[in-house]
Amino acid sequence: MRATATNPPDVRQRLRDVVAVAQDRKAIDLKVLRLEEVSDFTDFFIVCSARSDRQVGAIADGIVRRLRDQGVRPLHVEGARAARWVLIDYGDFVIHVFDAETRAYYGLERLWADAPDVTAELRG
Repeated sequence: MRATATNPPDVRQRLRDVVAVAQDRKAIDLKVLRLEEVSDFTDFFIVCSARSDRQVGAIADGIVRRLRDQGVRPLHVEGARAARWVLIDYGDFVIHVFDAETRAYYGLERLWADAPDVTAELRG
């Protein structure tokens, strides 16, 4: 069984909250990929871009605050100082907030092309 920070009654509600915060902070090209059948380290990736390093940080901070207000803390946060790519690991899901150049370089969606895109199911 994978480690989890959330143990939520409804992971999908947490994902909806993450999507809502990212949308409120004007995230670009937001995607939610379901990795349950193609990965053993997490169930979902949330991937989005921002127009600036400052916006990357604002999106990531907003997500962490919203979930912290619900009593949910990340297992790990990486990249917050450089703010070109912030990774927030909640166990059941991992959030990637990129600047556009870094997202294009790493191409996570290409690497996980077999994962179904469930973004439409989670948008508000």
